[in-house]
Amino acid sequence: MTTQLHHRQLVEHGALLLDVRTPEEFACEHVPRALNIPVQVLAERVHECGPTTRPIVVYCRSGGRSAAACAILRRAGYEVRDIGPMTAW
Repeated sequence: MTTQLHHRQLVEHGALLLDVRTPEEFACEHVPRALNIPVQVLAERVHECGPTTRPIVVYCRSGGRSAAACAILRRAGYEVRDIGPMTAW
């Protein structure tokens, strides 16, 4: 993945923005256009992220769950940018 691009630019250029918090957290607040797949079920739902050729930008509340999600996604063949907490958006 091109590391020179800012994570917002990656999403503008077609990367998937993935929120790995709970559905309840997502319902209270999320970044517009983000897809919500909780990290606890990500391995079973990874196909919902689309083709592995599409980069993914991942966030959560504090950074722990996004790091775990990145490991799952990388094992599945995705290029991933972990921005950690949603406030980093």
